[in-house]
Amino acid sequence: MCAVIFGFMYINKPSEEELARQQQEAAQKEKAEQQKQAENAVTVRDSLDADQLTLLMQNFESYGGDSAKLMTNDVKLTKANGAVTGTIKVGDKLINYGDVVDHKITDIALNNKAVAALEMLNQMYLKNGHLVNKMGGANSIFKLKNDSLELEISSKGGMISRATLTAYPSAHLTKLVEVISPKDNVMNFTLDMRDGQTYETKDLNFTPTQVNDSTVLMSLDFGNGSSFGFRYTLARGGNFFVRMEIVQKNMNKLIGGNITALPFSWKQKMSRHEEGTMFEERNSTIYYKFTGDGDVDYLNESSEQEERSEDRVKWFSTHNQFFSAVLIADKEFDGAHMKSVPFSKDSPDYQHYLKDLSIHSSVGYNSSAQVPASFFMYLGPNRYTLLDNYKSMVKAYGKAASGITADNEDLNLKRLVPLGWTLFRWINVYLVIPVFNWLSSFIGNYGIIIFILTLLIKLVLSPFMFKSYKSQAKMKILAPDIKALEAKYPGQDNAIKRQQKTMELYRMAGANPLGGCLPMLLQMPVYIAVFAFFPTCIDLRGQSFLWAHDLSAPDAVFSWTTHIPVISAYFGNHVSLFCLLMTVTNIAYTYITMQSQQSSSSMPGMKWMMYIMPLFFLVFFNNYASGLSYYYFISLLFTILLTYGTRLLVKEDKVRAEMAANALKPKKKSGFMARLEEAQRQQQETLRKQQKRNNGKRR
Repeated sequence: MCAVIFGFMYINKPSEEELARQQQEAAQKEKAEQQKQAENAVTVRDSLDADQLTLLMQNFESYGGDSAKLMTNDVKLTKANGAVTGTIKVGDKLINYGDVVDHKITDIALNNKAVAALEMLNQMYLKNGHLVNKMGGANSIFKLKNDSLELEISSKGGMISRATLTAYPSAHLTKLVEVISPKDNVMNFTLDMRDGQTYETKDLNFTPTQVNDSTVLMSLDFGNGSSFGFRYTLARGGNFFVRMEIVQKNMNKLIGGNITALPFSWKQKMSRHEEGTMFEERNSTIYYKFTGDGDVDYLNESSEQEERSEDRVKWFSTHNQFFSAVLIADKEFDGAHMKSVPFSKDSPDYQHYLKDLSIHSSVGYNSSAQVPASFFMYLGPNRYTLLDNYKSMVKAYGKAASGITADNEDLNLKRLVPLGWTLFRWINVYLVIPVFNWLSSFIGNYGIIIFILTLLIKLVLSPFMFKSYKSQAKMKILAPDIKALEAKYPGQDNAIKRQQKTMELYRMAGANPLGGCLPMLLQMPVYIAVFAFFPTCIDLRGQSFLWAHDLSAPDAVFSWTTHIPVISAYFGNHVSLFCLLMTVTNIAYTYITMQSQQSSSSMPGMKWMMYIMPLFFLVFFNNYASGLSYYYFISLLFTILLTYGTRLLVKEDKVRAEMAANALKPKKKSGFMARLEEAQRQQQETLRKQQKRNNGKRR
């Protein structure tokens, strides 16, 4: 009976969706109940006390000005003949100031919100003084545009609120790529005044002035001839650089000469742009370069990391797979506090954002200088040839760019394109990228470009493959002789003698047991370099070939929505056809290779391991860019063809004849071989003496 009851309960248990819905309904019901209780609990009427009323009059006196007005977004007050009048906005209702002071508002909750708004007005004027009116008002947007980049500069904060790359659509074609987006990006400078007040530029509303069609000035008037602002200049043509200058007048009246640093912060929620999530997540983080250091550093891409440094920094970048926003100081930043936090898969923001990035630093400051600090911003694609020639782009600004175009340290912006470790990076920079760009100059289909690039790489590496196969052929011919030596010198006691005779056989035949492996090892750097190149090649982004609509993303031909714990974590929820073809071809190549080699009875499991490895590659590459899987697929096909071609060229009779000729030639021992044989002889002598002592003890 218990089994039936429990079975019935198991069969009729709610699904995960039903449980989630029930939990959501319960949470909403609890929240509504709490809100109702909170509303019923408001029984105490708040009011402005004598201190608050006195502070209000002091604020009128200090900051009301000739019009005798105090205003925020919600409160507008006027003082005339000693009496204060005005309105307070609470929700969609306007409440008379006099009714609040005289306790005429019957709705206690409404009254308390109005009192809180008046108290906030007092505190805002106490903290921000004359600049309170700069903290509200409408947000004005000014646009600058060239052939590649469109900027929206916001009066709120005086910063670039949107940077759109007009030639790069997002993966889902819903909009163009934005390296800076409103609400997701905040840049801020902190002003420390003589009177102890501190202003955050992100909170203030600047006054915009369109200087010309490529320059806009965002200024903040402090009164008495003092002003502070930002001037932005966007060069014409296909330029991704923006000139940003801090400009000011008479700020030494408000900021003391002892203030020599201007605190700076940059926070960004990095948006997703690509369909292939794996590499976009792996390549999104903060990049930075220390002044005087040739290398470029970055925070961990896969996990949360926080970094503090007192060293001077030349530039910071919020970097993802194909696009970056870089802030370059003409001089330098003083130290850094950086943090990168990946969004959890359980977070509602995970579908839209990659990382939560924050940078805190400061720049040198002089309150008497007209331009105390200046910067360049690169807002564009991670294209190697473009970043390698950044100086030609900033020359569009003329003398203003002297701080960045001088013959000083290399900014190394090209390091924003991760091309692997030093050796692999050299192969990509001096071989793969030039050939790829050359092919791209006259071929428009990137699938064909990859095909030709693969063919050229295979032709370059074919001599190594020929030598490897020839060495394998020699070892195959010598296999019966090696077995004969094993039979003639059996057991552990004859191990050294057997090894000496085997090495002598190799030397006489001109064979090398490592001859098949070394040529293959020499090819590995090229394969690894290409592995780093394809996921970072922005030219493949959005390019279609056959069934793959984006060579920089997986070519899913079959997908599912059901979450399978282990499979979804490693394999994903789709099947990539190029990856599947690569796996089938890899298995075929493994079969061909195994057929050409001698089987080993001592390691029978190795044969099956060779066939299992391609299946691991299937799991490993299924989420990778289809262009990479396509390259390996074509590469394996070429390898199979070259293998059969090499077999036709390497005739066993010719190899035997060559080995026989080598055996007749006088052999001169190399110094290495002489030392090796002497070491073997000494080892054998030591073993013989040890065996003799052991026999004596037994007697």
